[in-house]
Amino acid sequence: MRKKQCIAMLLAGGQGSRLGILTKVMAKPAVPFGGKYRIIDFPLSNCSNSGIDVVGVLTQYQPLELNSYIGSGQPWDLDLSNGGVFVLPPYVKGKIGEWYRGTANAIYQNISFIEQFNPDYVLVLSGDHIYKMNYNDMLQKHIKNKADVTIAVRPVPWSEASRFGIMETDENDVIVDFEEKPKNPKSNKASMGVYVFTWSVLKSYLEGDEANKESQNDFGKNIIPNMLGDGRKLIAFGFEDYWKDVGTIESLWEANMDLLQSPPAFDLYDPKWRIYARNPIMPPHYVGKGAIVEDSMVTEGCEVNGDVRHSVLFAGVRIDRGATVEDSVIMPGAVIMAGAVVRRAIVGENAVISAGCTVGTDQGDIALVGQDTVLPKGYTVQPGAQIDMDALAAEEEGASK
Repeated sequence: MRKKQCIAMLLAGGQGSRLGILTKVMAKPAVPFGGKYRIIDFPLSNCSNSGIDVVGVLTQYQPLELNSYIGSGQPWDLDLSNGGVFVLPPYVKGKIGEWYRGTANAIYQNISFIEQFNPDYVLVLSGDHIYKMNYNDMLQKHIKNKADVTIAVRPVPWSEASRFGIMETDENDVIVDFEEKPKNPKSNKASMGVYVFTWSVLKSYLEGDEANKESQNDFGKNIIPNMLGDGRKLIAFGFEDYWKDVGTIESLWEANMDLLQSPPAFDLYDPKWRIYARNPIMPPHYVGKGAIVEDSMVTEGCEVNGDVRHSVLFAGVRIDRGATVEDSVIMPGAVIMAGAVVRRAIVGENAVISAGCTVGTDQGDIALVGQDTVLPKGYTVQPGAQIDMDALAAEEEGASK
């Protein structure tokens, strides 16, 4: 392999348990977003737009759909003969294999993959964030400052600071203090989980971390604090544009709703920074006579004969006459039948909301219907409830006793 200045390692193995039944059969980065995308499209598109042409995607939990979706990497222009996108499951040696034990261990297990490209720098990314960033700008700042690691940083509300890795910096953007998820944060400068490392330095710290049996093998809890404690040069790369961690049902719903603002909080239509995706080829969407579609995003292949307001419809969705959808995210192939009312909800792929069903209300937590779920006629899903076929079967079994 020809030497690369910088390659990316994309951590995409998380279970995403806070997304509930949406991630029951798929990894979090494979969850649909924004009408025609999946979450992983955003970091992959950022790499492509930034000129990073080697991306290792580290998978683990429920990887089948994610692996199939990535394929050869062609949609993101990452199907190169000398580079491209590589799916990297946990490493197996002989008869011994082990799960990735943490973010740092995941990179450690793939040292041999990284060294094929003999990079000077390694970009480490998370696979569950919605944002657009030029990673090359961050790389150039790292090189200019002769840093050991550069961390993308953004201000967050003080009330949320304890959810993040928080750092303090001096007037030259040098990081002087770092604490992972502090109870009493001293700053509101949060790590975005985007790092540029000088590879020779990172490799030595990964090897030391692996040798420490007490370590949690995590970048925020172990690698970064160890580097700071050793006096390594840590630089902050400020970022104030749109960024959303879509790790919860509420945040996933909010990020989809953000697309409907005018102007949108996050612009999917910028020709200078396209978001690429692998999409099924479908006919144009159809809006029937008497249908109402307001303030919504409607993707190809949809058939709308009912009322849709302030919602995101993915490819192939069907809204029957007499159905109402408001403030909701309807994922690919789902059907909302006549008389059904869906409000403040996420409906999973290929789910069927039968006639007369009520899903969610105009207030309260987000209601969630899982992938391939068929709700019985007239069924009600309360705000904040999560219903899939397993939950329906359990209800039926309980009722029969």
